[in-house]
Amino acid sequence: MKVIDHINKAKAKNETLISFEILPPIKGKGIEALYEHLDPLMEFRPSFINVTYHRSEHEFRKNPDGSFKQVVIRKRPGTESICAAIMNKYNVDTVPHLICGGFSINETEDALINLNYLGIDNVLVLRGDAAKNETAFIPQPDGHHYASDLIHQVVNLNKGIYLEEGLINTRKTNFCIGVAGYPEKHFESPNMETDLRYLKAKVDAGADYIITQMFFDNAKYYSFVDACHKVGIHVPILPGLKPIYTKKQLTMLPKVFSIDLPKPLSDELLKCHSNDDVEKVGEEWLLEQSRDLKKNGVPGLHYYTLGRPNIVVNVINKL
Repeated sequence: MKVIDHINKAKAKNETLISFEILPPIKGKGIEALYEHLDPLMEFRPSFINVTYHRSEHEFRKNPDGSFKQVVIRKRPGTESICAAIMNKYNVDTVPHLICGGFSINETEDALINLNYLGIDNVLVLRGDAAKNETAFIPQPDGHHYASDLIHQVVNLNKGIYLEEGLINTRKTNFCIGVAGYPEKHFESPNMETDLRYLKAKVDAGADYIITQMFFDNAKYYSFVDACHKVGIHVPILPGLKPIYTKKQLTMLPKVFSIDLPKPLSDELLKCHSNDDVEKVGEEWLLEQSRDLKKNGVPGLHYYTLGRPNIVVNVINKL
């Protein structure tokens, strides 16, 4: 079932859907740990589960003769197969992340074909981050520069248009397309107006819905939704929510994700003496965020669980 259909179904019932986002296991680990992560969350019957994709990294390793060779490493492989495994075990829809970085357009088409074979009809389309050894995003040779370009490729496949010309009686795919939105703007955008223009281009290209980056001030989400409406963006916008559970996140989250923490939250976190104290503050903040968003009729609550399902379980139980 498509994500947009889940959203519309929840809206018709005047309900707020619940969804989660998880990380694939690190290479060398089995899928059992992922199931242990998901098991306590499944009691809430999530509408869908997002599975992140992490691009390959390049490292230079020294040879015995003193020369260096470049090695390609993928630390979290298997997004497509993990999505299929989750669907098979829990009978829940999954949404693999599809990124521009590290893929040629032909490799992207092959990935989409594989997803279609697996019965996966949802994708979250992202440009992706720059590689760790790059200061700015550099596309793969013959790859997409922007998420909107990648959306066009997915839309073409939905129309039965493949890269290879001359194919006859082609089978159309049926992907529902989600994209990312930034209530505090993407860190590379010069201003919010420009960022909204880019977002509208993604929606105009064929995106069915938006999931936001994490935020900790609901007022910024509401302002973002209003701004989207003013520029002609009218697809559903799901708020992305993340628990805080370590003190280092107080400085790491603003630095890495270019987001602000509200002063009342940072004041409480600064009083904490241990990460256990931080987790309690973070859980209570996430609960109040969720209650307020639900009361104000958001289409859904999308939780970035990322290794801490217990916090999300406690929050949803109290909603």
